[in-house]
Amino acid sequence: MKKSLCILILGVILWNPVLVSAEQRKVKLVKCVDGDTARFEVDGEEKRVRFLAVDTPESVHPKKKVEKYGKEASNYTCSRLTNAKKIILEYDDNSTKTDKYDRQLAWVFVDDELLQKDLVEKGYAKVAYLYGKYKYTDILKEEELKAKAKKVKIWADQVENVKEKDEIVEILKKIAKKILKKIENML
Repeated sequence: MKKSLCILILGVILWNPVLVSAEQRKVKLVKCVDGDTARFEVDGEEKRVRFLAVDTPESVHPKKKVEKYGKEASNYTCSRLTNAKKIILEYDDNSTKTDKYDRQLAWVFVDDELLQKDLVEKGYAKVAYLYGKYKYTDILKEEELKAKAKKVKIWADQVENVKEKDEIVEILKKIAKKILKKIENML
């Protein structure tokens, strides 16, 4: 019994993507670029880093005008990075390390807090550019739902009604429970 329990616990630990350690690098900020991109010194080299799984409104794109909340998102990101005591980049095992523009793709931790989570929570970013099951995607999606429901910043003008969606999900859960009960009674 104890052996089986130990094997089960070990399996859960090894399977859980949040508990598996990914490649991490302690870095120094070189330059803020915008709300979802910055330049860091990584292993002695300057690298442009695109924050994985989020998109902030444009503030410096050469072919696009400044979008609503773009400057605010950029200023927030720059303030967090400039005032950080510690910045860690974490590369996701389920993502490429660079994008088509040769920017590194990484999770950014500022003083042990996930910057992407903060950007989404505060309404400066949406969850985007998901090309796989990334490590912190579920956390970001949950924060995005909350931000949408509160109509924070970029979600202020959205017509979508998250409350109605939540009610639909609850109804579907109740229906699923009833169906499962009927199936159990039939067995």
